[in-house]
Amino acid sequence: QVQLVESGGGLVQAGGSLRLSCAASGRRSTSYVIGWFRQAPGKERDFVASISRSGGQSYYTESVKGRFTISRDKAENMVYLQMNSLKSEDTAVYYCAASQGFSDSRYDYQYETWGQGTQVTVSS
Repeated sequence: QVQLVESGGGLVQAGGSLRLSCAASGRRSTSYVIGWFRQAPGKERDFVASISRSGGQSYYTESVKGRFTISRDKAENMVYLQMNSLKSEDTAVYYCAASQGFSDSRYDYQYETWGQGTQVTVSS
């Protein structure tokens, strides 16, 4: 079973940047697809990005393409989400999640394990 812990959230002005980190631990943690999701107040949890086991393939929701980058450090069992050109609509709790399924999994039911979340607030 893999365990996930997110960090790096905070308050940033519109146009600024943040880097979220997801630390994975446990047996075979590098054998999971890792995804990032976010949930804004009063809204459903939505897919943001995912990265393959090797780190060679990544997928993004349309609204963050060109602004966010997901990456993976297998040696350190870390997954990162670099967020640039942040907008007020990016404000949400961000979660990382682990899946034994496909690299382009975009639905939360496809992920078996979740972190506790980290708050990102973008002020306009």
